[in-house]
Amino acid sequence: MTRVATMLSGLLLLAMSTAGAWAVEPDEILDDPALEQRAREISKNIRCVVCQNESIDTSNADLAKDMRVLIRERIQAGDSNAEVKAYLVERYGDYVLLKPPVRPATYLLWFGPLAVLLLGAAGVAVYFRRRPSFSEASSAAAPLTSEEEKRLHELLDDPNEADARHIRKPDAET
Repeated sequence: MTRVATMLSGLLLLAMSTAGAWAVEPDEILDDPALEQRAREISKNIRCVVCQNESIDTSNADLAKDMRVLIRERIQAGDSNAEVKAYLVERYGDYVLLKPPVRPATYLLWFGPLAVLLLGAAGVAVYFRRRPSFSEASSAAAPLTSEEEKRLHELLDDPNEADARHIRKPDAET
């Protein structure tokens, strides 16, 4: 029973320690819980331009902190969520959004990986279609000359006869 209690208390401690792992610092938090919730929702969808694939809500970078403070300032100034995002996009570009909009300027971002995958699959298909099969490769070999045929028949008729240039005789001593 004590072993189970120890494990449960350890799990509880671990859960409590990760709950505060967000990067938002106490001096950034707004007094109004509704405004703070709006700021958190916006910052969860904004990319930290330093960390690249992390939201500013979880990033500890100085620039992420500056962006979180900027979001809170814009919210306190009366901007809507869309206006705050538009301001950030105007300032940093579409890259700042974790889910950028699908439009001609971002087609490469959205469809580039699929295009690379399809091109790779097409390349593999072309390679295997152009590669000769085993039967085609063996039939494409040049026929033996009369001298080569004669030598082949000699070797097949007398297996003890070995040409030192082509076949190495096993040493009797080894």
